[in-house]
Amino acid sequence: MLSQIIKGINLRGNDERFRNFTDYNFSGLKGQTQVSRKGLHFFSNKVTLVFSCSNAEFCEYFLDNLFDLEEFEIGTMKLSPEVVEKEEPYVFSDKMKFVCISPIVIRVPKLDSPEIKSFIDPNEDQFSDLLYDSTMTRMEELGISGKEIESFYKFQVVPDKVYLEKLKTSNKKFARVYPVYEDKMKHEVRGYTFPFSLYADKLVQEFIFTHGLGVLGDRGFGMLDIANSDPVQRIITRKSKSLINA
Repeated sequence: MLSQIIKGINLRGNDERFRNFTDYNFSGLKGQTQVSRKGLHFFSNKVTLVFSCSNAEFCEYFLDNLFDLEEFEIGTMKLSPEVVEKEEPYVFSDKMKFVCISPIVIRVPKLDSPEIKSFIDPNEDQFSDLLYDSTMTRMEELGISGKEIESFYKFQVVPDKVYLEKLKTSNKKFARVYPVYEDKMKHEVRGYTFPFSLYADKLVQEFIFTHGLGVLGDRGFGMLDIANSDPVQRIITRKSKSLINA
């Protein structure tokens, strides 16, 4: 639903440069929620959407069109844009610990492909290898030179074993199957949600923090946050019904 809302907002501006723009990442709506058989229920008066993009012009374009709307609907919930908050830049290192604020999808969905939903243990090298391949491909597509990409050979995802063990003990899951729609065709993909440490060049760390990890970032998958860091403390700008730079 969020993916379609965001695409519709982008089309409202009628700017051909951004009609098919997909280099952004976003989270699910954050608020007080409860899951029932009828779906997800929100009990908070305010909800938050985390949105990330390295293109400052697109960010302004998106926010401009979003705040032109007095009200819009997601499912049966009516929302009104109110406040934009901007996070200050973060200094990255070669080792970072992240938490997932949306599931990580490691394979592009393909119709009738059974492996797309198959489970891959995050402790296996294949898990890191698939994420490495997709990250390097996206970095190259965004203009990073092949020579520089060759220097980014260090890349290893190390799951938080204590967290995974607690989930296993309590019979909870960190990997689920999610629906994705392409040209009105439904695909199913497997998404992973767990804290992990990433060993990689600091430029790669910054890239995945901004652009997301894995595939389908523009569908709301792969958004990360920095573990043990309060995002509220990283906010440097607050503007009501106004624009910010990326």
